[in-house]
Amino acid sequence: MTSPTLVLGSTSRYRAELLSRLYPTFEQRSPGTDEAALHGETPHDRALRLAIAKAHAAAEGLEDALVIGSDQVAELEGLVLDKPGTVERARAQLAASSGREVHFHTALCLHDTRSGRDLIHVDHTRVHFRSLDAGEIARYVEREQPLDCAGSFKCEGLGISLFERIDNEDPSALIGLPLIALARLLRESGMALP
Repeated sequence: MTSPTLVLGSTSRYRAELLSRLYPTFEQRSPGTDEAALHGETPHDRALRLAIAKAHAAAEGLEDALVIGSDQVAELEGLVLDKPGTVERARAQLAASSGREVHFHTALCLHDTRSGRDLIHVDHTRVHFRSLDAGEIARYVEREQPLDCAGSFKCEGLGISLFERIDNEDPSALIGLPLIALARLLRESGMALP
């Protein structure tokens, strides 16, 4: 019996780098999912809905695959911090986060095309920012260019210097793919890890 194809329903290089830690051979497909929030949707629910939608979209046409969808939503006191896209927005997000706690909801869906079953998990991470001055923020954004990252930082890089502490169960979740939960879901689906 052959193993199913493992598919990452994401074009994110960060998620691909993380997945390669667990499994070196996988396909990467763009899910093309509309990531707009729905009215009244909580950050937790938005992350989970999008992770499921991405897994299902990337699974189209596949019959013998395990398809991974993941999404992350950053939240500052009820306000969603999307990917900034511009230097100005990144600086504004970091200034707003200075001295405060930002919550990250990182959702994961493993869709098994053989059975149609979805295995899901949502990781919650709390990032405690230290007080940042305008010069620190400007230097950080200029050096790391975190324009494609929710919350405007890369914790796996220089962004770690912005924090007092991180509270979570899985450090890989903050980068965008909770590997501890993913390894468990893959084992539940019959894949041998390690």
